[in-house]
Amino acid sequence: MTSTDRRTAADYEQHPVRQGLAGGTTFAAAILLFVVSLLAVLQGISALAKDDIFIAGPEYTYKFDLTTWGWIVLILGIIGLAISVGMMTGATWARFAAVVIAGLSIVSNFLWLPYYPWWSILVIALDVVVIWAVTTWRTD
Repeated sequence: MTSTDRRTAADYEQHPVRQGLAGGTTFAAAILLFVVSLLAVLQGISALAKDDIFIAGPEYTYKFDLTTWGWIVLILGIIGLAISVGMMTGATWARFAAVVIAGLSIVSNFLWLPYYPWWSILVIALDVVVIWAVTTWRTD
């Protein structure tokens, strides 16, 4: 067995196909984060306007009024928009911030479940994809 036959964990991490997939997925995650954040801004504005679209379901342990949720979602959406633009420009800070904002989005969408359960589950899944893509891609 020659030295070229041995593969290490570092070789696996640096494999061009894996890095290409992670890099492409990271750019797609930036676009996805932008779209989800834009929708969150619109969702927050709709909640603040007390739109009839939101209906509170049964009583949940984690209960906030619609105005509070509107502000939370609106602020997270605006921050997510800024981070996604930073990710598209390749800023290093944006990668770290994307993981943080996606984690906060997971928590807020978990708490948003009483209003829109299927939407919340979808956004949580998309946030997991964003976190995976950003943490897997090695820029060196």
